[in-house]
Formats: sequence, structure tokens, C-alpha cells
Amino acid sequence: MTKEPSERFDVLVIGGGPAGMAAAACATENRRRVGIIDDNPDLGGQIWRGASANPGSPAANWVARVRDAGVRVRCGLRVLHQPEPGVLLAEGPRGPCLLTYEDLVLATGGRERFLPFSGWTLPNVMGAGGLQALVKSGLPISDKRIVIAGSGPLLFAVAAYLRRQGADIPILCEQASWNSIARFGASLFTQPGKLAQAVSLKRELLGVPFAANSWPVAAEGHGKLSSVVISRSGKLERFECDYLACGFHLLPNTELPALLGCQIQHSCVWVDDLQQTSVPHIFCAGEPTGVGGLELSLMEGQIAGLAASGTLSRAKKLFNKRDKLRKFARVLERTFALRPELRRLPFPETMICRCEDVNYRSLAEHTSWRAAKLYTRCGMGPCQGRICGPVTEFLFRWRPDSVRPPVFPAFCESLAALPNPAPTRSELTGAQL
Repeated sequence: MTKEPSERFDVLVIGGGPAGMAAAACATENRRRVGIIDDNPDLGGQIWRGASANPGSPAANWVARVRDAGVRVRCGLRVLHQPEPGVLLAEGPRGPCLLTYEDLVLATGGRERFLPFSGWTLPNVMGAGGLQALVKSGLPISDKRIVIAGSGPLLFAVAAYLRRQGADIPILCEQASWNSIARFGASLFTQPGKLAQAVSLKRELLGVPFAANSWPVAAEGHGKLSSVVISRSGKLERFECDYLACGFHLLPNTELPALLGCQIQHSCVWVDDLQQTSVPHIFCAGEPTGVGGLELSLMEGQIAGLAASGTLSRAKKLFNKRDKLRKFARVLERTFALRPELRRLPFPETMICRCEDVNYRSLAEHTSWRAAKLYTRCGMGPCQGRICGPVTEFLFRWRPDSVRPPVFPAFCESLAALPNPAPTRSELTGAQL
């Protein structure tokens, strides 16, 4: 059986986005053997997908910094399991491999939050970031009508990008109130860099209608999307469109940290001042510790990398900058908190778990995530609850209570590659009997 080569690292970084690259580059301060892995073909993560090809861009600069530092880069690998402390099982195009580490930095990023409404499973209804990724990969959208709806700053960045690619955007909908957005705008004056970004996006989106207090109620079409019904300040409006790009802010990817035993608080990985988790020698940076944007991810990644390499004095010098950025992250969280009206969007027949075809009516009969999982298979499909888990947490206030290996769907040969554990005392006793 063909296998990916197994390797040993002093510091191993999981995730090739901004936080991961910053951690990997800084972890080489003491000339330790540092590696970074990511399941994408190239470094950059979702936010910098394809941007590293642009010379002089922040993405290209960080990629160059990682490679110039001598970091071992392995893309196309996805971590499935930790068979024993200090050892990770990963899977790549050529099969499984084992990655051994002394210190680990988790920079697993975040993902879009989806909320169900009538027709949300129609073809051409997709995540805002997902549509952006498809366009970056070559999907033509020139002259296509794209409604963008949901919550959070990502919507504006996606809208600006899609417009540059020739898309026609009939409306950009934000579920937060005008008052919340006004307070958020005022907070930008304490963040000159973010204020400049906001002004630039506003300039790019001149002429695009913006609606606060608005969200999608229904996606319509036969076979694929043809129109979307928007609740706009309490009134329903229908917009013909080719795509609906929808996302309700971001969620931290905490599945791997949870599997490794890291403490999770308020749906985020708990870390101390040095970005160390509750598990010794495991650090975490970026969106898993709380969604806070690019600058915070880079700062946390640098602190985590320096701490993992033992360069504590340099790490501590970055605390003040990081803490200021965390204040902005708290403003983000308050501004784009989901409003309770969104819980009333699904009908009884609205699909909640797309993998296992479980509708709202079936789930409403249960009182916990575990019960719903046992009786309906909700969360047991290929996405392993990454979509429906947060949905049920919002709709029913359930909390998904377990993460089991493999973290992602895996080939049987990868699981068969796990090292055979040493027999326990009870197993030896039983064998003797």
C-alpha cells in the first residue's frame, strides 16, 4: 500500500492560513525542526486562497517568510486522529502517514455558519465564502445576478470580490440592525487599518443596495435557484437571481482541538496568554480561539509560534497588540449576534441535516443533540455535524457533546495504518486465562 512519508517535528503546525503561517515562521526562532500541514493544495487558507501568486501581497510575503525560514511544508494532508499523545494520523493523496511532534500549534481556522430556510438546499444556494472560492477556482460569474445575504464583514469582502469579477449584485442583506451597524462603524475609528479597509470596500460597492434588518426567507426555483424572497425591515421582497451567497458570520473549527482534549469554552478553544491550551505542549491561534479577523489571527499565530519555540520574551512583547485586537473581536461578536427572529425561518419540512435528510419536524420531537443523533442520524453524515450541529445549537440551544475519530471522512486503509496499541493489563490477564 502506498503511503505518505511519516515525519517527526519539534513544532508541528496544523493549518496553512494566516495564523498557521505566522506560527510556523516564528517557531523557527530557535532553529527547531518545524513543519506545517494543510489540506489545501497551497498555503494561504480560505482567506488567502490563490493570493500567494500575487508578488508583494501580504499572502505572498508570509508564504515566502515560511519557506525562507526553512519550514517543512506539506500540503494536501488532513489530520484524522491522534492514536497516542504526540502522534497524529494524517491522510494525503498517497495514503496515510504518522506525524510525531513535541509541540503542536493548532490553526484550524473557521467556517461559515449556515441557517436553514425554505429552499436553502437548492442548487446555486451556497455559502458566501464558498462561492468566492469557486470563482477563484474558475467559475465564471460575469453578468450573473447574485444576492448576498447573512451577517458579518465577510459579506462585504465577498460582494466586492464578486463585483470585480463582473457580477451584478441586486442587494446585499445584513441581519443586524442599523443601530448595531452604526455602533460598529464608530468603533472602526479606533482601528485605522480596519477603517481604511471599510472605506475601500464601501467605495467598491457604490451603487449596490444595502439593507440592514434583512435576511432570506425562501429560495425559489425548479431544479435550481431562480429567485429569493427577502424579509427587508419586515416587508417581503422577491429578487430574481442566479446565485444566493449566504453566510451568518463565522464559526471556529474546534473539532480537532476537542478531539485532542483541549478545553472548549463558549464554542471556542480556551488559551492562556501564551496561546497554550489546557493540554500541555498544544497551542492554538486564529479563529478557533474566537473569530476576530486577519490581524488578530496573525498576531496570535506569532505568539503561539514564539511560545512553542521557547522564545517567551519576544512573545510577551506582542501581548498588548493582541489584546487591543481582541477588543475589536468582541465588538464583532456583539454587532453580528444572531437575532431571535431567525429561529422562526424553518418550516416543519425544512431540511436541517442535509447529509442524512433530517427535517425540522423530526428534530423538534427531541430534547438534546444526543437523542436526535440516536433517533434520526442527524450529524452522522459526511460533514459530521459541521453544518447541522451549529444549526441545532442555534435553533434548539443544543450543544453537540462529543467528537470522535476520524475527524474527517477517511479511507479504511488510513485507519488500518494505525499502530497496534500495547495490550492493557486486563487484556493480558484475560489472555492468560
